[in-house]
Amino acid sequence: MKILAVCSTIDLKFRYGCTPAWWQLFKGLYERQVDLIVVPYRGRAIESPWWRTFENPCYVEGEVFERARSLVRRNTSAGAKPAGDTWTDAMVRRLANGWVRPRWRKHLRWILEREQGVDAVVVFTVPLNHIQGLPSELREQFQVPVFYYDGDVPASLPRFGGFASGFRIYQGADLSEYDVFICNSRGGAEELERMGARRTHVIYWAADPDLFAPVEVGQDRDVFFYGVGSEFREAWLHKMIVQPSRELPDRDFVIGGWGFDGLDLGRARLIGDVPFNLYRSACARSKINLNITRQAHASVYASSSARPFELAAMGCCIVSNPVEGVEEWFEPGKEVFVVDEAQDVVELYRWLLTHDEERRKAGERARERVLREHTYLHRAKQLCRMIQEEIV
Repeated sequence: MKILAVCSTIDLKFRYGCTPAWWQLFKGLYERQVDLIVVPYRGRAIESPWWRTFENPCYVEGEVFERARSLVRRNTSAGAKPAGDTWTDAMVRRLANGWVRPRWRKHLRWILEREQGVDAVVVFTVPLNHIQGLPSELREQFQVPVFYYDGDVPASLPRFGGFASGFRIYQGADLSEYDVFICNSRGGAEELERMGARRTHVIYWAADPDLFAPVEVGQDRDVFFYGVGSEFREAWLHKMIVQPSRELPDRDFVIGGWGFDGLDLGRARLIGDVPFNLYRSACARSKINLNITRQAHASVYASSSARPFELAAMGCCIVSNPVEGVEEWFEPGKEVFVVDEAQDVVELYRWLLTHDEERRKAGERARERVLREHTYLHRAKQLCRMIQEEIV
């Protein structure tokens, strides 16, 4: 099978949330013997052993735009996006329609003409309203199915407004242009169909068990959380970190990541960014690893995020806030500990921190579940089967 992937970026330095997952999925496709051709929407084309690339036709324009947007952000107050369309949203769409889309049209046509036998085009989290019309044109000219893969559902959907740092990708977009919408959320898939998607297919996030494998290190931390900002999870940060860190002053609470400056973190230590190559050891050093899912994902049924699968693959003892549909992936109380509004989180921490064997067994069971059901080889097989069904 040959797939042309138009991807938001394949450069990890931009720190887009989905990029590490795309790398793992693309590796899984390679292991399924897929000839994968990747074209980045932002940044340079990064070569790897697992895919071929073509350059971004709007690299310069993208970098200029990002610098300008960063300047605007520094001169405006942070916070959630306004509910309605803003002048900047409208301006971005006009620029995309008038300048970016024509170049991408020419570039993708050239690639498909040059690369004979492409079975499918898959668009990975590129803003739909920047390339409106292209899926229909490519399908008609090259007789190739075009899929859209949104890994940020439901936060990306209009009713949630997206993250303050992102695009509004659905405004003015025609979802019916795509043969199938793929997303990470079962509840979100239903909403995409109501928004006009012809068909939807759910592929949950996962983890590469070789990349996220257990490591033997001394556990010198008690509770560890890694994340980017408090947006949409402030209440559970308070319940699972701020308050317990004050009630357990003899325990070491650590927060890695960024976007927490100026927040009341109780007695927790903020250690800043954790480089990707050190993330595994950072988690292994902690007796308890927290999964604090943002409200959008936690409240819409079976909206997967990467963190639980990564922690489980590493054999970590996981404590999570409530996530609707978590039982689709892991068994609460056996493979992951899920707290609720009424539960005394401090007592759970005390119990886990004094029962080493229970923590170890929970981590082992979680990794076994990943190996059985939640690797990116599983997800690549699922994606290939779905594409094959569309081709036939």
